[in-house]
Amino acid sequence: MNFLEIFRIALSSLLINRLRAVLTTLGIIIGVGAVIALISLGRGVETYISTQFQGLGSNILFVFSAAPTSSTRTTIMPLTTIEGNALSNPSIAPSIRQVAMEHQIAGTVVAEAKRTTLTVSGVTPNFTQVRSWKPRAGGTFISQSDVDNAARVAVLGTTIVERLYGDKTVDPVGRIMRINDRVFTVIGVMEEKSTSFFGDQNAVIYIPLSTAQSRLDQARTKDGGYRVDVFDVQAASEKSMDNATREIEAYLTTAHDVQFQGEQDFQIINQKDLLNSLGRITGILTVFLGMIAGISLLVGGIGIMNIMLVSVTERTREIGLRKAVGARGRDILSQFLIESLVLSVLGGLIGIALGWGAIFAAGKLIPSLQVSVSADAIVLATAVSSFVGIFFGLYPASRAARMKPIDALRFE
Repeated sequence: MNFLEIFRIALSSLLINRLRAVLTTLGIIIGVGAVIALISLGRGVETYISTQFQGLGSNILFVFSAAPTSSTRTTIMPLTTIEGNALSNPSIAPSIRQVAMEHQIAGTVVAEAKRTTLTVSGVTPNFTQVRSWKPRAGGTFISQSDVDNAARVAVLGTTIVERLYGDKTVDPVGRIMRINDRVFTVIGVMEEKSTSFFGDQNAVIYIPLSTAQSRLDQARTKDGGYRVDVFDVQAASEKSMDNATREIEAYLTTAHDVQFQGEQDFQIINQKDLLNSLGRITGILTVFLGMIAGISLLVGGIGIMNIMLVSVTERTREIGLRKAVGARGRDILSQFLIESLVLSVLGGLIGIALGWGAIFAAGKLIPSLQVSVSADAIVLATAVSSFVGIFFGLYPASRAARMKPIDALRFE
C-alpha cells in the first residue's frame, strides 16, 4: 500500500469523528498558542528594557554616594564638583568622554495659581549630550553662562507643564514661576519621553547646577567645591566602560582616603552590566514561562494518546479485516501515526494563529511594548507539536500494528 493511500485512509478516519478530533487538538492548540505568546512577550520585555536603558544615553556610568560595607568606616564623603571636573580631565581618566553632574533638592513649584512638589535637579549644560535628551523646538537648555552666573532659569518636563499650565502642549517659555519662593524664568521644555519602569521621566525640572547648590541649598564642601548627588559619566566607547570604571574607582579611592576594601563610600553602576543582568533575568523568566506553557503540550499529547487508544479499540475489527486482505503491520502503524500527526500538526497551526492573535492584541493594549512572533518561535512550536504527535501516537499505532488478524476479527 502506498503512502498516499495510507494518508487518505487516515484522513477519512478522522473526518468520520470530526468533533472528537477537534476536541482532541484543544490541548495542543492551547499549548502551542501559550508557548508562542509567552516567548514573544518575554522577548518583547527584553527589547523594551534595552530600549529604556538606551534612552538614558549611551555608554553611561552612574556614580553616587553610598554607605561603606565595612564597619571600619562610618562616614560618607560627598561627591563634589571638583571631583567631577577632575574626572573630566583626560590625564586623570582617559577612558571618560565627559561627566555631567546633578544636585537634587526637594522643591515646591508654583505657577499661575497651580502648585506641585517634586525633586528639582541642578545639572550641568552637557547633561543633554550625556543623556541623549534635548529640549523641544522653541526652547533652549541650560548654558554655561547660566551656570557661571547661577541664573534663575528652568527647563520643564511635559508632565510638569501639564500640572502647572493644564496642557502639556502649552509653550511656557518666557513665563515666570517660583521654586521654593524664588522666581525663575522658563527657558525650555524637554522632549516627551515614554513612561517606563524608571517612572515618569517627564516629571522633572532642570535648573543650573550652581543655582541648586548655592541659591536653593547650602552645598559647599570642605574642598572648596559643592556637593553633587550623581555623576553621569559617559565613557569614550562601549569597549572602554570597564576601563572608565577602574579609573573612577582609582581616583575616588584616593580622593576619599579609602584604606581598606569595603570602605568605599561611593558606588558605580555600569549601564551595560545592569542591562545584561536584567536581560539574563528576563531570559530565564521567558524560559520558565515557556516551560509552564509546555505543560499544556504534555497534557495535549496525553489526550492524543488516549483518543488514539480508544480509536484502536473501536476499530479492532477493521484492523483485522485489513490485515486479512494483505495489509502489513507497517501499513497499520503508518495509518495511526499519520492520524496522530495530523491532529498534532493541525492543533499546532491553529495554536500559532492563536498565539499570533494574542501578541497582536498585546501590542494594541500596550503600544510601548513592541512584540512580534519570531520565526524561530514558530519553528519551535511546529517541531514540538509534531514530536508530540509522533511520540504519543507511537504506542497506540504499534499496538494496532501488532494485532493478529484472527484475534482482531473475533473481537466484539
